Amino acid sequence: MTRASLQRPTAPDPVAGRLSTLDRFLPVWIGLAMLAGLLLGRLVPGLGDALSRVEVDGVSLPIALGLLVMMYPVLAKVRYDRLDSVTGDRRLLVGSLLLDWVVGPALMFALAWILLPDLPAYRTGLIVVGLARCIAMVIIWNDLACGDREAAAVLVALNSLFQVVAFAGLGWFYLSVLPGWLGLEQTGIDASTWDIARSVLVFLGIPLVAGFLSRRLGERRRGRDWYEKRFIPKVGPWALYGLLFTIVVLFALQGDAITSRPLDVARIAVPLLVYFALMWGGGFAFGAGIGLGYERTTTLAFTAAGNNFELAIAVAIATFGAASGQALAGVVGPLIEVPALVALVYVSLALRRRFTHSEGPIHP
Repeated sequence: MTRASLQRPTAPDPVAGRLSTLDRFLPVWIGLAMLAGLLLGRLVPGLGDALSRVEVDGVSLPIALGLLVMMYPVLAKVRYDRLDSVTGDRRLLVGSLLLDWVVGPALMFALAWILLPDLPAYRTGLIVVGLARCIAMVIIWNDLACGDREAAAVLVALNSLFQVVAFAGLGWFYLSVLPGWLGLEQTGIDASTWDIARSVLVFLGIPLVAGFLSRRLGERRRGRDWYEKRFIPKVGPWALYGLLFTIVVLFALQGDAITSRPLDVARIAVPLLVYFALMWGGGFAFGAGIGLGYERTTTLAFTAAGNNFELAIAVAIATFGAASGQALAGVVGPLIEVPALVALVYVSLALRRRFTHSEGPIHP
C-alpha cells in the first residue's frame, strides 16, 4: 500500500496502521480545512466576493471545480458492468425512495417546527435543506465507510431524477400546503424544474460520464487489472483533495456569516444533528433488518442522511436573498454535516464486525 493510494479507513485494528497519513488523520484534515476556511473568510477582506464573482449554475466556480474533482475518482472506481445487480434489488431501491423522499423531508419539517418555532427564517431554510437530497458528498462518505460503490451510483442517480421531478412540488407542499392544513405559518420557494435539472446535470452528470468513459476506455485499451491497480491508485487521492478544497472554499465564502452569529448557528445546528443521527440510524437499522448486508446497508444509511446543500443554498439565495436567515440555515448545513457524517463513517466501520456476511461486491 502506497501513501498516495486512496484507502478507506477501517475499524480500529492493525490495518489502521497501514493507512496513508491523509486517511489516518482524515477528521483532523477536515477540521483544519473548516477552520482555515472560516479564518480566511473572516480575515481576508473581499475574499468572499472574489470567490463568488464567477459562478456555475449559481455556485461559486471554485466550489464547482472542487465538487467535480471530488466526485470523479469515486465514480471512476464504479464497476458499471455490475449495476444490474443493484437495479434488481427492489428492497434497496424502495427503501431508499421511502427514506429519501418520504421520511427525510417529513422529519426535517417536524424538527424545524418543534425546535425552531420562534425562528421562521431558519425554520424555512432547514425545510429547504430537507428537500434537497444528496447527490455529491454522499459518494465520498459511502466510499470511506466501505459501502457498495455501484449501489451508491444507482441511488444517487435515482435521487437526481426525483430531485428534478419532485423538489419544487415538495417545496410547495411542505412550505405552503401542509402548514395551512396544520394552521401554521405559510411561505413558498422559487425553484424551477429546469434550474434543478441543470444543477444535477452539471454536478452529477459531468463526473458520472467522465468516470464511465475512464473505465470503459481504460479497460478496453489496457485491461481491468491495469485500470484498478495502476490508474485508480493515481487518481484516487484526488477525491479527498477535492473534498478538502471544497470545504475550505465553502467555509471561506460563509465564514463571516457563521462566526458573526454563533448563537444562531447553535440553534440551527441542533435540529441538523438530530436529523443526521435519526436518518443515518434509521437507514442503517432498516438495511440491516431486511438483510441487505453491510455494504448496501451502509450505502442506504449515508444516502438517507446526506443532503444537497449546494442546491439548498442556491434556492434559498435566489428566493430569499444572500443575507437571509434561510440562506444562513443552508450555509450552516455543511458546517454540521461534514463532522457529523465523518463521525458516522467510523460508527459504520465499528458496526461492520456485527455482520456475519455481506451481499454485493467487496471492493479492492
